[in-house]
Amino acid sequence: MAAEKVVITLGSPREKGNSSLLAERAADGVRDAGGEPVTFPLHTMAIWPCRGCDACQRNKDYRCVHPDDMAAIYTALREAGGLLIASPVYWFTMSAQTKLFIYRLYAFVGPSGWGLAGKRIGIALAYADPDPFVSGAVNALRTFQDAFRHVGAPIVGMVYGRAWARGSPPLTRRAGGESSARSSRSGRSAG
Repeated sequence: MAAEKVVITLGSPREKGNSSLLAERAADGVRDAGGEPVTFPLHTMAIWPCRGCDACQRNKDYRCVHPDDMAAIYTALREAGGLLIASPVYWFTMSAQTKLFIYRLYAFVGPSGWGLAGKRIGIALAYADPDPFVSGAVNALRTFQDAFRHVGAPIVGMVYGRAWARGSPPLTRRAGGESSARSSRSGRSAG
């Protein structure tokens, strides 16, 4: 039996940011459970904004007319049983990279149904303000809840925490601890 794939999107422009730390821990969990994480660092990908042309709504295979890197994510999502979205909170909601990715999921709402229906969704957010309402984390979480409820994809878990510097104590505790045996064996560092 093939390992279940879980697509992980990294929505921070900082390669080693706090939301990436949360995603790394989630990927460890996927591997520990016998799954296969497939990670996409959105900040390195050429992904164009949705034009609203509805071409994706006129075909049955969830294709977008843009010849960009989103095609690889679409392919991975078709094969995956789950999706984890990791994003920092910027200006009171998810990052621009994550928002662009979410907009482009419109291609998965087409004539053959909801392409994300039944896929399990996880959310990992990092933010700096100690209050999730003031930081905008709650805005981001509600956006994810509304969007994925609409397409029939249940959010099965959310982890969020505040941290300014990578691996600061509040975030590290939520992520499973930077000194865990797994991260120590793999030689990863906090910076």
